[in-house]
Amino acid sequence: MKHYEVEILCAKTKDKLCFLDKVDPNSTIGEIKAMFHRSHPQWYPARQSIRLDAKGKSLKDEDILQNLPVGTTATLYFRDLGAQISWVTVFLTEYGGPLLLYLMFYFRVPFIYNTKYDFTTSKHWVVHLACMCHSFHYVKRLLETLFVHRFSHGTMPLRNIFKNCTYYWGFSAWMAYYINHPLYTPPAYGEQQVQLALIIFLFCQIGNFSIHIALRNLRPPGSKARKIPYPTKNPFTWLFLLVSCPNYTYEVGSWVGFTLMTQCLPVAFFTLVGFIQMMIWAKGKHRSYLKEFRDYPRLRSPILPFML
Repeated sequence: MKHYEVEILCAKTKDKLCFLDKVDPNSTIGEIKAMFHRSHPQWYPARQSIRLDAKGKSLKDEDILQNLPVGTTATLYFRDLGAQISWVTVFLTEYGGPLLLYLMFYFRVPFIYNTKYDFTTSKHWVVHLACMCHSFHYVKRLLETLFVHRFSHGTMPLRNIFKNCTYYWGFSAWMAYYINHPLYTPPAYGEQQVQLALIIFLFCQIGNFSIHIALRNLRPPGSKARKIPYPTKNPFTWLFLLVSCPNYTYEVGSWVGFTLMTQCLPVAFFTLVGFIQMMIWAKGKHRSYLKEFRDYPRLRSPILPFML
């Protein structure tokens, strides 16, 4: 069997960083990263981006050397992705913060409102219901992170945790301040509006969880294989017939319900910003599905049926 020689250059400076001799042609990019790590311990595999071209896309860890458009003397380019942190750690941090922050406002701990309101409770039942719904949402997210989600990438840049936490923690504190404020006024249409909002919220929370379970079952443990998601026997997954990312559809629906329940402007703004971000993610995933799978259902839209 003829072995390969692999030269790894810096994508920025084109300086030679490493030369690997007698590399098995069946070696994966992941294995090449491990070899490179041995000669450069500061760049662990998750921090490495290995490319065929200095300005090209990163190769996948499962890509096999002999299947790449390179000769027996291969030149690859390295780019440092920066310090990395696990997705699980990021999710637990960004979801745990809003849960605790909201409860601080709900219990009216000192230094938030006027001292005469310290540790008092609201007279409006919708405030207590909103706290239960908000807490339920983030407890659900934390449990899904630990027991449901399977991540195609183990890590993300460390800097993202600060950006994500600023977004989730900041919005949670802003919403909680007004919903739990002593001068908060209930929704204009009273109990009927709150009940309708609660139904929407719970329906979408169940739908979101159902989609996460369906996506989990689509990928075997330890696998990074991508498949087309299809509806299952669970009726909540039938939304796959119309959209590529029904988990985002249900997520937005939950926050629409929470907005109606609280009739609070910061919640509405959070819902709008979240929808815009999830629409961007959904369009990206939709394009990826269309590019990767020739038989991908053409009827599907990214996030809203027949619209977006």
